[in-house]
Amino acid sequence: MKRGQNLIFDDDAGLVEVIGGYRDTKRGIDAYARTMGYEPDRSQKGFPTVEDAKTFVESFSPWELFGAQGVTVEPEARPILD
Repeated sequence: MKRGQNLIFDDDAGLVEVIGGYRDTKRGIDAYARTMGYEPDRSQKGFPTVEDAKTFVESFSPWELFGAQGVTVEPEARPILD
């Protein structure tokens, strides 16, 4: 099973979307940031650390696709809700 995390956008109106993430595979760490079209530069493989992968995803500010401005990313992962 692949290990990783998703970056989730959750607004006050109840919209919940996966807007990016990373996964740790046998060949290294892969990361992607959500887009509304075909933008291959928003996906990359072979990051040396999880922090590098997270920084890559956040650099695209994928939450702006949903109109959110000035958003900050929570530094700690939260457990999956039932």
